[in-house]
Amino acid sequence: MASWTALAMALVAATPIAAPPLAPAPAPSIAPPPARRIGPIQSGAAPANRLPAQRLRINGQAQSASWEWIGDHPERPDQLWLPLEVLQGQLGFSSRTASDGSLELEWFGHKLLVPSSRQRTLGDEVAIEVAALLESVGVSLRHGPHGLELNLPRPQLLQVRSSQQPGQRRVVLDLAGPATVSQGEGGLRLQIQSGPEQLSQLLTLGLPGDQRGGSLRIRSTAPLRVFTLGEPTRIVIDLPSGGERTVATAGPAPLDPRLQALLGSQLVWDRQQIQVAGHWLRLNAVRLDPRRAPLQLRTLSRPGGMEGLSSLSQLAGSRDALVAINGGYFNRVRRLPLGALKDQGRWLSGPILNRGVMAWEANSLPRFGRLQLEEWLEDGAGGRWPLQTLNSGYVQRGLSRYTADWGPSYRALSDGESALVLRDGAVQRRYDAINLRTGVPLVPSELLVVARGGFPLPVATSSRFTLTSRPSNPLGEASNVVGGGPLLLQDGRVVLAGGSESFGPAFLSQGAPRTVVGSDGQRLWLMTLEGTDDAGPTLTETALALQQLGLRDALNLDGGSSTGLVLGGNQFVKGRGVIGAIHNGLGLVPLAPVPQAGGGS
Repeated sequence: MASWTALAMALVAATPIAAPPLAPAPAPSIAPPPARRIGPIQSGAAPANRLPAQRLRINGQAQSASWEWIGDHPERPDQLWLPLEVLQGQLGFSSRTASDGSLELEWFGHKLLVPSSRQRTLGDEVAIEVAALLESVGVSLRHGPHGLELNLPRPQLLQVRSSQQPGQRRVVLDLAGPATVSQGEGGLRLQIQSGPEQLSQLLTLGLPGDQRGGSLRIRSTAPLRVFTLGEPTRIVIDLPSGGERTVATAGPAPLDPRLQALLGSQLVWDRQQIQVAGHWLRLNAVRLDPRRAPLQLRTLSRPGGMEGLSSLSQLAGSRDALVAINGGYFNRVRRLPLGALKDQGRWLSGPILNRGVMAWEANSLPRFGRLQLEEWLEDGAGGRWPLQTLNSGYVQRGLSRYTADWGPSYRALSDGESALVLRDGAVQRRYDAINLRTGVPLVPSELLVVARGGFPLPVATSSRFTLTSRPSNPLGEASNVVGGGPLLLQDGRVVLAGGSESFGPAFLSQGAPRTVVGSDGQRLWLMTLEGTDDAGPTLTETALALQQLGLRDALNLDGGSSTGLVLGGNQFVKGRGVIGAIHNGLGLVPLAPVPQAGGGS
């Protein structure tokens, strides 16, 4: 759901960080300066919760996305605000985040530096003002009664070049001009013109493609790193060495036979339309009894640490999950987690703001509630130093701690940080702001204590510290925890109290695609809910729908463009019609080899 990026966006640039606790509200904690509004505002965000958003069309391809056009000319806006999700996923922008929260965008050699104060939200998406940049690249802009249209001429592919680099193959596409680049499940879609000889070259390099109209579709099951360059205009594709063995076939892949063997017996995939408060919703729900099914519920995260985003299909494939849904919130700009994520006893990221969580042990029904983690350091003289967060992208004034589960290194998330390293309670090293901006290593046997907003580092009268970590309730002691929010149902009652979990009023009342995890007391439910003719259900409508379906406990997870459901290798639900990049998920992973349908007794 653009994943509450406004949330850490505003705080990371505050100096000192004396802001109130950061909440995933649709408006940044530090509001951008007022826009110079020369003309009226045209918006693609629905003016009321039940009205469908106006469409966005990119070279004729329609999708549902928020946007804001400021100005009265139908083809030359004073300002055009587009979600970062659209810029990266549908146009091909590259981005990098500086330590002060500034966002550096680049597209075909055209660069834009956006300070955190000029990043805002539209609905539930982080948005950037890009009118001048788009026009400089050659994009024609137009808004009218049917929505916003972006058009860029489809250039000719001039040549295909490749080189072998350590651990990867680099493929360079030389173009006659800029083009839109979109990534999704199974590969790339480039709005360019190519010929048979060039398609043959790509196939030889492990990138099979086909030209349909003005679109070149390149298929690959390998993760691809794609960026653009200017002067001359190029698209660069990096793929792992041996990418020629990762060819994806055209069209959706057949359902994994291991999943087919379980469907209808130990696992139910329910697809139906339900009516709540006079509105029709499309439900996709996977149900099973985790105590008896040969599948275990696992958290899904990228290998190598907490920084970075992936598609849901990639996360599912990394754990061989037969079923997967997206998980909790994250900062899309910094690509960092914003909530609880615990896997087999390891806190990959700690809970924040006493938000709703689901906790579980292997082969058991989950439990639901709200969770905080109380942690502090204590010196030999009884002095206490409270710790605000654990392995989190949620930034506030005070002390936070980071472990090797965060990743191989830590880089500062705000200005003026300082830190110390503890091993067995003893101080080993100290770091200043310069060290932390460039990055410092995280070692498994050590913990890093980071001070933000001018807060002092611990000063001990003795040479050692003791760490105490205490969850606010037994949910935090479970082996596995995933956080989201708000908590929707508990013991069959609607317990929606978004304000107490620091969600803003606009977020609580808006309609959007939803991802939910729950239990009816007998089975685990992994589900998505989408509107059939509008933006989607509000949180209240979601809670009522789940109650109507017979659930007893339920937790809202990240939604909007993050909403997704993968079954047997195929993504069947895409929150706003496109595959969004997400931080983490939940998956059903085989306990042991699953017999295929039609096998012997």
